[in-house]
Parts: sequence; structure tokens; C-alpha cells
Amino acid sequence: MSHHDERTFVMAKPDAVQRGLVGEIIDRLEGRGLKLVGAKFMQIDEDLAHQHYGEHEDEPFFDDLVAFITSGPVMAMVWEGADATRQVRQMMGTTDPAEAQPGTIRGDLGLDLGQNVIHGSDHEDPGANEREIDLFFDEDELVDYDRSDEPWVYEDVDN
Repeated sequence: MSHHDERTFVMAKPDAVQRGLVGEIIDRLEGRGLKLVGAKFMQIDEDLAHQHYGEHEDEPFFDDLVAFITSGPVMAMVWEGADATRQVRQMMGTTDPAEAQPGTIRGDLGLDLGQNVIHGSDHEDPGANEREIDLFFDEDELVDYDRSDEPWVYEDVDN
């Protein structure tokens, strides 16, 4: 990982997979200049869902969250780039797609709060990145490499 990079966890949720939006989500993140360093197409089981949404365990919507995230396959990913977590959150748009700005992933691709297409680590929760990445990926499943366009994405990279 270069000095200006941060890794963040992103998931295309079951509704994105079922609607064929995984490619568009990846395309948007790559187009922004973020680098994909890990990806896993998988079915989340109850145990992993409970760990992933652990902080919401006492909320009335917890069972619905678990039921939805286990309802079909997801694409779990790790992206890398400068201030990656905040960048991804900004690209995602607000949690409720009906209120998300046009141009954001949720603003363009979602309509329903419960089926909002994408999850990304919370940039306001210190350690959320590492916790979520560790939950879904082993270190040896993440690839460290230089992308050839980095000098065109970051002004401080030597050509």
C-alpha cells in the first residue's frame, strides 16, 4: 500500500446482485480512481450477518437486516485509495435512496430504504474499515499492486 492509500470495505448487496448492478458499482468506483484489491462473490450466512450487523442487535430492524443480507449472494470488496472510506461514502449517497442526490450510487440506482444496493464502511466510525475487512477477508486474499494510471489519479506519484 502506498503512503496516501486507505483500504475500505464495500458490499454490493443482494438487490444489486439480483438487478445486475455489480458491474456498474465496480465501474463507478474504478472510474473515480479507487483500486480494487479484493473481491469475493459469496452467500452470507446467519452467523456472519450477525457479526456484520452486531452494533444493531438491539434495534427493531435487526432481524430484517439479517434476513435481507442473507437473502441472496453479495459481492464483498476491498477498495484502496486516498481517503477511500469517505470517498466511497460520498459516492454512495444517503442511506435512504429516495433522499440521495442524483449522481450518487443510491440516488441513481435505488428507491427503497430497505433495498439500498450498497454498503460501505462508516468513515465516522474509527476502526470500521479494519473490522469489516477482517470479517470478510483474510490478509492473503487482498492483493497489493500498483495500477498503471496512479500518476494520473494522484499528483504526488512519480511517472
